[in-house]
Amino acid sequence: MNTPPAIPQQLLTDISQILDQSRHHIQRTVNAGMVQAYWHVGRLIVEHEQQGAERAEYGKQQLEQLASALQGEFGKGFDVSNLRNMRRFYLAFPIQDALRPELSWTHYRSLIRIESGQARQWYLNEAVEQNWSARALDRQISALYYERLLTSTARQPVEQEARQQTQPLQVSPKDYLRDPYILDFLNLPHQSLLESQVEQALIDNLQQFLLELGKGFAFVARQQRISCEDQDFYVDLVFYNFKLKCFLLVDLKLGKLNHQDVGQMDTYVRIYDEQRRGDDDNPTIGLILCSERSEAVAKYSVLTESKQLFASKYLPYLPSEEELREELKRERQLIQVQQHLNQDK
Repeated sequence: MNTPPAIPQQLLTDISQILDQSRHHIQRTVNAGMVQAYWHVGRLIVEHEQQGAERAEYGKQQLEQLASALQGEFGKGFDVSNLRNMRRFYLAFPIQDALRPELSWTHYRSLIRIESGQARQWYLNEAVEQNWSARALDRQISALYYERLLTSTARQPVEQEARQQTQPLQVSPKDYLRDPYILDFLNLPHQSLLESQVEQALIDNLQQFLLELGKGFAFVARQQRISCEDQDFYVDLVFYNFKLKCFLLVDLKLGKLNHQDVGQMDTYVRIYDEQRRGDDDNPTIGLILCSERSEAVAKYSVLTESKQLFASKYLPYLPSEEELREELKRERQLIQVQQHLNQDK
């Protein structure tokens, strides 16, 4: 009995690629069609059920009757809650041409809960540009990514930030680093930790940490050795930002930030600039991630004036929105005080 010839691997690979591309295309087409359909449903509800009036409270009984009729024909996806979301969807995005086919209905359900139109548009653009999954978008909204970015960059006009969706003409590290960083995805225990344990947890969850760092970052090394004449140093984590065109050195610190931590990072940055920085690279930046800030160190150390050294607090859990807003409020006040001190010099 003759053995049938083996299937050529290249043929199998080519067919698999075609089917994968087709499956992806079909999924995107279905998602785009669903988004468009739900937008039109929301439009009809607003225009015909409420005569275009944007009211928070509307005919609940009428909406329940509509949901009952639609569910009988089209299934559970048209209950009162979803119809209310479709209505909100249309009100949040009244221009149909502004809808992005890259985003699914799940993306838009997260976007419509954002009250600020500027923040909503910023999250939409970032989700498209950074190819965020719906889950990633939801986490960034919950972690007040936009608000933290505004605080970290210390740019007061929200309108200016909203316009700078991609890379501004002149960028600085302050435009990309923020405070605090939220490391809830590490699931760190509440008992005493070692810095090495935090570092290992970040490596184990590198993809999520890169998302929290922001756009443009790529992982380079862990515990990278740099040397001077009589001593070796080891940098906890090293990244490169392709938008800033520079290396980012990250040093993890448990407990309160102190002057020694700042001096150590200053040494790292100086050595790295001398030994590893390429001719086309911008100056290296150093970020100290600490579990507790020190206002005295922030005010009376080289952190005050340095354009290359930064310190940010990290939170091992996702706080409530109220707690996080209070944290950002305190940070914003510290920034304003620092700006006044710089003006008085």
